[in-house]
Amino acid sequence: MTLLSWFQEGLFGGIVGGFQQNDILAYGYGNRLKMKHNISGISDIPDKDSLQAQLLPLFFLTSIFFLNFIIRIIISPLLPTILADMHLTRDQAGSFFLVSASGYFISLLCSGFVSSRLQHKRTIVFSAMATGIAFIATGFCQSLLTMRLGLFVVGMTSALYIPSGIAMLTASISSRNWGKAIGIHEMAPNLGFLLAPIISEGLLLWLSWRSVLMVIGGASILTGITFLKFSNVVDFPGESPRLKSILPLVKTPSFWMMMTLFSLGVAGTMGIYSMLPLYLVNEHGMLQSQANTLITLSRILTLPIALLVGWLSDRFGLKQTLAAVLLLTGISTLLIGLLSGWPMTAVIFCQPVLAVCFFPPAFAALSHIGSKETRNIAVSFTIPFAFLVGGGVVPSVIGILGEKGSFSMGFVVVGIFIFFGAVVPFFLKLQENN
Repeated sequence: MTLLSWFQEGLFGGIVGGFQQNDILAYGYGNRLKMKHNISGISDIPDKDSLQAQLLPLFFLTSIFFLNFIIRIIISPLLPTILADMHLTRDQAGSFFLVSASGYFISLLCSGFVSSRLQHKRTIVFSAMATGIAFIATGFCQSLLTMRLGLFVVGMTSALYIPSGIAMLTASISSRNWGKAIGIHEMAPNLGFLLAPIISEGLLLWLSWRSVLMVIGGASILTGITFLKFSNVVDFPGESPRLKSILPLVKTPSFWMMMTLFSLGVAGTMGIYSMLPLYLVNEHGMLQSQANTLITLSRILTLPIALLVGWLSDRFGLKQTLAAVLLLTGISTLLIGLLSGWPMTAVIFCQPVLAVCFFPPAFAALSHIGSKETRNIAVSFTIPFAFLVGGGVVPSVIGILGEKGSFSMGFVVVGIFIFFGAVVPFFLKLQENN
């Protein structure tokens, strides 16, 4: 099973979304609206299966998701400039990712409470506008404390999008087009990784880093307002969390193993990505523009690689593929900390390509953990926890080691953990008929 089919099955069902049930409600609401307008002779409500009705929500939601992701990661390519301007230490700079991931973790687990009251469309609008406002406010922050507070709020508000965004996407598009639609929607984070360094460097030619935050925050606000005004999607409520659903999973050892594996997977992608520009500038004397250009070029090959690793996991098995990916990712990650010059540059091109290979087989393995009824719950807890550890704790630890004079050792330590994580997949108990 691929990452796309996970979303189709209800990625955030149970705890933070439950959109499969809401799809039925959305169909019902849409049919009643169309019946009402047909009776009165008005046909301005587009049919759900028409091209216009499906492309417009897809365009809006993908645009909002792209800006949502850009806001979460663009601090990374801006970090050398922020560190110099605010006179921060490396551990203080690394803490930005921890506080943002903490807000993201808390809000994602509780997002069902918000969408059950605001409904999904208004939750998406609120997320886009509140994230933009918080990011603009972060640009005005002058102290470390207020900067951390601003990024914490950004993490909380941005987390509200994904459960409601996926629910709204599947409710607005015919089920026969879900795979294509979600595939397009999921291009947003991949393009975000690729374009964030380019956007930051382009805007820095004319603006300060604070103004860059304000421009991107303003774009998020504008996109949210546009979605509210021009989108005709049918709104419907989300579901409040049912925390008792996690109890059967707590007793499943493979569930905890998958949480560990996903934390390592996120550490190899977002964790390394977050601190790499600062490492290249401070430790290897690169210009910030050179570091960001290198990181952008290294991400190009990550876009088509998921197709290949999906075939490999079918050919060799999930456990073997996961172990091989973690082994190679761990080696390439620690080599970033050990090498310099052109060998390091070569490894930087290889590392992200290997790291992104983790997720297709990992999501497929997660589909075989626990019962069918608890599968969505497993994902709903695994992903936030993995982002907290891999995308928050790991960059913070690298920053702490960097401040103590062992910046390269941070990458080595992370690489070692990922390397030894390659033994964990062989202890997974996967249910073949799930």
